[in-house]
Amino acid sequence: MAKRFDRLKEIQQLDPEREFLEIYRLTAAYEFPWDIARALELALYRTYAVPSIGRLLAETAELTDRSQKRYDDTALLLDTVVEHGFSSEAGRTAVRRINQMHRSYGISNDDMRYVLCTFVVTPKRWLDTYGWRRLSSHELRAFAAYYRTLGAHMGIKGVPQTYEEFEHTLDAYEDAHFGWDEGAREVSDATLALMASWYPKPLDRIARGASLALLDDSLLRAFRYERPGPVARGLTRTALRLRARAVRLLPPRSTAHYARLNPEIKGYRNGYEVASLGTFPTPGVRGCPVAHVRGSEAPVE
Repeated sequence: MAKRFDRLKEIQQLDPEREFLEIYRLTAAYEFPWDIARALELALYRTYAVPSIGRLLAETAELTDRSQKRYDDTALLLDTVVEHGFSSEAGRTAVRRINQMHRSYGISNDDMRYVLCTFVVTPKRWLDTYGWRRLSSHELRAFAAYYRTLGAHMGIKGVPQTYEEFEHTLDAYEDAHFGWDEGAREVSDATLALMASWYPKPLDRIARGASLALLDDSLLRAFRYERPGPVARGLTRTALRLRARAVRLLPPRSTAHYARLNPEIKGYRNGYEVASLGTFPTPGVRGCPVAHVRGSEAPVE
């Protein structure tokens, strides 16, 4: 019978510079699928507090008028690369779609690099606090290599090379750029409402309160939210730490869990075409190759 730390031992036998995709896949889809999903939600949410990002998202209205679809498409595009790899048809199509959208909006390289940094740093910090174990240094090297590669495919310049550089870049950018923007606050409110909508109606206020309790003071200040009281923060964080203790006692996951299997993904119960995900702000984009994925398909290697 497999033991709880057997997969970590497997990961530590792999080369984090050459086999980073396999390490990232094992960590995200087997060891921490729920935690990584929550951490990446928080990672993207953090970016709204940079006014140039939050304002642009408000102007597109994607996250205010079509919150669920934008959430679904973002999660599915990012996770397609994890599941299928950079060189697969599905992976290439996902990266192409991401690039087509970003090019249409004239996003600065600095903002793009910052968003990439959140994908590396936020999961590590989440798991340090709420995971059933912390990421190993081996996994952190693989995470950095994975997102260096994604950054290269997206044409981002000056991508950090190590986890420590990703962390420093993120912290410096937030210190310099976090601030108030009315449009960003609208996007934040819409995102909190979306997350609350995933729970039964009587629980939506509790869900929103729990989400706010997880935000650090820099985010609360940027969006001008009242600081949650110590009871709300204590209950929320204690619940997550108790969950981590329970998960630690469970046997290791035997099958991969990808974003397309998450209950929070609401819009594609009958499958989806990777090339049709996301927004199409310019004409002619729909001519790109189609990779079709069904909710029950096995991973393509």
